[in-house]
Amino acid sequence: MDADHAGDPEDVRAVLAAEDRRYAAMLDADLPALDALCAAELSYAHSSGARDTKEQYLAKVRSGHYVYRRVDHPVERVAVVGDSALVVGRMTADVDVAGEPRTIDNLALAVWTRASGRWQLLAYAPTPLPA
Repeated sequence: MDADHAGDPEDVRAVLAAEDRRYAAMLDADLPALDALCAAELSYAHSSGARDTKEQYLAKVRSGHYVYRRVDHPVERVAVVGDSALVVGRMTADVDVAGEPRTIDNLALAVWTRASGRWQLLAYAPTPLPA
């Protein structure tokens, strides 16, 4: 396990696998998978500064407001503490937002929580890269 990962190695692997499933579900617009991967209390911020609840985010993916064409999410660090995990990295993507193509390149923080033995995304917050 990489030195930038803290916590039980099995938990770190499980969180990273959940991150991979989430990004794959975003690309595939796989709403059942996204629903299962996101906690009911989800707070999903976007690079525009807008923030969605789980219901709002899923509705926007369902309607085609967000159409992900390409997503890369290199991870720099994972810290698992109890039933919480922080994933620090980057998110680059080509995404259509309300029909307009955009390229996104942000630092990213994902907060995961373990409930009933499975990891779910609790919060996501991108930060624009410094100029």
